[in-house]
This record gives sequence, C-alpha cells and structure tokens, in this order.
Amino acid sequence: MSNEKQVDSGRRGLLVATCAAGGVAGLATAGALVSTFAPSERAKAAGASVEVDIAGLAPGEMRTVEWRGKPVWILKRTPEMMASLKDTKTDAELADPNSERNKDELTPEYARNEFRSIKPEILVAVGICSHLGCSPGTKFQTGPQPSLPDDWHGGFLCPCHGSTFDLAGRVYKNKPAPDNLQVPRHMFLGDGKIVIGKDEKGEA
Repeated sequence: MSNEKQVDSGRRGLLVATCAAGGVAGLATAGALVSTFAPSERAKAAGASVEVDIAGLAPGEMRTVEWRGKPVWILKRTPEMMASLKDTKTDAELADPNSERNKDELTPEYARNEFRSIKPEILVAVGICSHLGCSPGTKFQTGPQPSLPDDWHGGFLCPCHGSTFDLAGRVYKNKPAPDNLQVPRHMFLGDGKIVIGKDEKGEA
C-alpha cells in the first residue's frame, strides 16, 4: 500500500473515532441537560404539605419539622404560657400585637388573634427571624436571663442581633426584626394530627 493510501486510511479512522467520541459526548451532555431540567423528587416535594403526628406532644414541648426547606415549630403551650399571652401590658411592648402587618403573607385570617393560632394551646410558626433569616432559639424560662429583660415572660430569642418574640411569635418593639414570625397555613386532622402547608379552604 502506498504512503498516500496509508495516510488517507489513517485520516478516515481518526475521523470515525472523533465522530464516535463526539456522539458519546453529545449524548452525555444531552443527558446532563435533561437531568438538570427534570425535577427531583425532593424538588417535587418542596411545595407539598406536611402531615405531622402531634398526639404525643406534651405541654411545654416543641417539635420542629421541615416544610418547603424551612423549619416549622409546633409548640404545645402550657396554661401558664397561654395566660402570659392574655396580658395586655405585654401588648404595649410588641411591635405588631394584632398581626396587622403583611397579613396575607405572615398571618392567615384564622390566626389573627392573641394566640396567633387555631387552637390556643398549639402554635405553628416558621422558625426564621424576619430580620436576616436566622433561626431564633427557645427561651421558655421566665424571668431575668442574659440578653433578655428582667420581666421576660418566655418566648424566642434570635442570637444574631437580639430580636425577641413572645410565645405567639410576635416581635417586640425596638428590635432589628421588622415583623412577627410567619404562621404558615395549616389545619388539624382531629386532635392528634396537623397538616402544614394548606388549610381547610385548600389554600397553600
């Protein structure tokens, strides 16, 4: 075989190999793109409602669940906790005691009360501070404590910049957080189960 034919044969072989490799790479890229646009199971569930069993939740206990990638608190308040929310003196210390700010976003109509809840003993709130998105910590113990007033009635303290919230998730005045904690739409399925993410009207 002449040198010219050998070169042509080599070129054809290289061309075939290159096309084959390109085809495989193209399929891999296409597969990656399809994978990118196909929603994952986690993504599908991100907007779904969450059903939580609270039958074993004792007074004074709080459970945290995830909904739409956010921590949601479910607190079963004690009689003492509920009594503190009826103290009208505390209302004067709150920035938005009647939950009038951003009503549709932060407080469903059925939670626009002194307890910010459907049932007085059960608080359901998104545990994210309205200032910079930090997660406040629980400060249920009453009385003087570091970073809290001497007449503290119990609630939540954001460790980032010191915003404080009462046991209904209402923010105190003169704090960095501009709004109360969000109460997500929710409903009860009997006494032992709660659905977070939708209510009896089907609204999410």
